[in-house]
Amino acid sequence: MSSRRTVSLVTLGCARNEVDSEELAGRLAAGGWELVDGDTGADVTLVNTCGFIDAAKQDSINTLLEAAENGGKVVAAGCMAERYGSELAEALPEAQVLGFDDYTAITDRLDDVLSGRPLVPHTPRDRRTLLPISPVERGGASVHVPGHFADSAGADGTELPYRSAVPRRRLTGGPVANLKISSGCDRRCTFCAIPTFRGAHISRRPEEVLHEAEWLASEGVREIFLVSENSTSYGKDLGDVRALEKLLPRLAEVEGLDRIRVSYLQPAEVRPGLIDVLTGTPGVVPYFDLSFQHASGTLLRRMRRFGDRERFLELLGTVRSRVPEAGARSNFIVGFPGETEAEFEDLVAFLEEARLDAIGVFGYSDEEGTEAAGHEGKLPEEVVEERLERLNRLAEELMAQRAEERVGEEVTVLVESVLEEGAYEGRSDHQAPEVDGSTILYGEDLAVGDLVRATVLQSVGADLVAEQEDPQSGEAGE
Repeated sequence: MSSRRTVSLVTLGCARNEVDSEELAGRLAAGGWELVDGDTGADVTLVNTCGFIDAAKQDSINTLLEAAENGGKVVAAGCMAERYGSELAEALPEAQVLGFDDYTAITDRLDDVLSGRPLVPHTPRDRRTLLPISPVERGGASVHVPGHFADSAGADGTELPYRSAVPRRRLTGGPVANLKISSGCDRRCTFCAIPTFRGAHISRRPEEVLHEAEWLASEGVREIFLVSENSTSYGKDLGDVRALEKLLPRLAEVEGLDRIRVSYLQPAEVRPGLIDVLTGTPGVVPYFDLSFQHASGTLLRRMRRFGDRERFLELLGTVRSRVPEAGARSNFIVGFPGETEAEFEDLVAFLEEARLDAIGVFGYSDEEGTEAAGHEGKLPEEVVEERLERLNRLAEELMAQRAEERVGEEVTVLVESVLEEGAYEGRSDHQAPEVDGSTILYGEDLAVGDLVRATVLQSVGADLVAEQEDPQSGEAGE
């Protein structure tokens, strides 16, 4: 075998998958593999797949097939590979399949692939069974959780530097990075299969998260986006349900970091103390990524979720009473089994009142292994499509209205790219990476990574156009 071994790493899916890919990249680089672009004819193409919904699974399959056509070996990792294991390997002989438990030995596994030794794909199983039922007993479990790193101690008992203890390698660069604080989920939403292949909820120790944040800051990161399947459950397995409230101010004090953002908050778990921290801590942006899913109380109960239109509006009202310009986003499912016209209209009414900055809408489809797949009252496909189209049109309209409300506001923009001389693109506090639109910023002598005060001049759909404030006067330039 040639001493030079090259691998192309393709990432599909969510921000959590991006963190997992950086773990794989770090381990491969430490093991002597050279990471190259996909169009350079790599020895192995490693696809970090998504297994969330049918469209994501089809995208993963298409990507694997395209990689096989380009020559070289193809390996599937990630959620779809973990969820289906040997089933996927049998259905897709063009690719070999790895599960999460293979990540710590990824260099050996790819060496096997390159040498022509076939991998033995795992038999799919429910990863929730790999951890104790009681959350506080999970800390000592020897299960590999992608994106979770524990600092190691040297032979003399001294703590090793973060970088030498954890082989994470940044793949995208730039001033923003995702940081995983926990994985898995203990909720039993009837439509969701994620816990079965991501496992039960398990948190990383605050010290591990802080060390990784310090390393990211040393790499030039200015904003970290805390990601997980359920951020509001962070710490419950550590014996501290207020762990997130305590962690956020500590992260905000990390030298070099200017913005801390949290993703995926369960409305029923957003405690008053967390609202206080998210709306009152310098460096922590008042951004609320709330997993509403619907607004009808009766339908939410069938989803095995909590809340209703009134409670959700009350939560948003509480947030905005503290910080009127706070950002808020959510995703919604339409066409859930048994969804009545009245329940759908309840969702429409909620969206019209909620003034969300970003709205994602998905049409319901059965996911194998979920309780909802066996529910009666499935709606005809044309009804689901009609409601999906109607809500998507409304969402675009409402997001544009909310953006227009921000005209005249002062915002803080993180510069992420230079468009041309005097024109830049970035994101304001209420805009998360990739999902919430962006802000075009006009200013002078700015660079990627700068945090700039600006005044919003106009809106374009959900996006904003802003002008840098005059640093001398504190006002926007003429």
